[in-house]
Amino acid sequence: MHTQNILHKNYTLAQSFYQLKLPLNIDYIIPDNDSVRLLSQFVEEMNLSDLFTTYFRFRKNTATPRQMLKIMLYAYMNKIYSSRDIEKACHRDVNFMYLLEDSKAPDHATIARFRTLHFASISKKLLAEVSNFLYEIGEVSGETIFIDGTKIEANANKYTFVWKKAVTKNQAKLLIRLTAFVADCEEQYGIKVVYDNKVTLRHIKKLRKKLYRIKSEESIEFVHGIGRRKMPLQKSIEQIEGYIDKLKEYNKKIYNCGSRNSYSKTDHDATFMRMKEDAMLNGQLKPAYNLQH
Repeated sequence: MHTQNILHKNYTLAQSFYQLKLPLNIDYIIPDNDSVRLLSQFVEEMNLSDLFTTYFRFRKNTATPRQMLKIMLYAYMNKIYSSRDIEKACHRDVNFMYLLEDSKAPDHATIARFRTLHFASISKKLLAEVSNFLYEIGEVSGETIFIDGTKIEANANKYTFVWKKAVTKNQAKLLIRLTAFVADCEEQYGIKVVYDNKVTLRHIKKLRKKLYRIKSEESIEFVHGIGRRKMPLQKSIEQIEGYIDKLKEYNKKIYNCGSRNSYSKTDHDATFMRMKEDAMLNGQLKPAYNLQH
């Protein structure tokens, strides 16, 4: 005689007096202030004509494109990205059932096709539609956009960074050397360019102009090459040209930094900061774009 081979225990034998009771109306058990209601209302107000044009036809007994968009957005809101996990949520999660509106839960293949064939092609247009809708209802002013401080790793060499603190320190040292240099030139050539004991770039350029005037008045010819002796005036002019170039370089670097502490020479938009997930440098400094405005 054939005997039925029971591989799994019947766990419902001890539950004969228990009956699972759920309200027929799922909307009843979802709080009024739940985010799923806001999402559903928001999508209902959107113009999804671009999304519908990606469909040749869709079955009436399955979820509509609008419902698919709702469950996709709500899944992303709750950090659910796998198509199989979204399918599981559609069968188990009351909020996903609410968004489906009694439609049959899509399988993972349908969700993957929707994401690849329909959602990806019009995602930028949908984002623009969201921005326009928020502007129309007065939620955004359209003047300033704030981002949540996201840091995106930049494609910049980590050895090309410029630190504002170091540049400011070197600039201060250069100004000290310039003060002594200007004082020596005033004494050596009998000229006066500084009257308030504070040397600025304007004073340096004025001193350079007077030195070139002395060169022109005395018809001094500059020499170049090995074995040719330079006159003191030529040395002073070459030295002041180097000081001016260096001072302009420091001013430009400080301007590029702005309110930041650093930037990359190869990508001025990149700021060096610590990345939370960095397997190579274990939390060391790397170039990144700071999107916080």
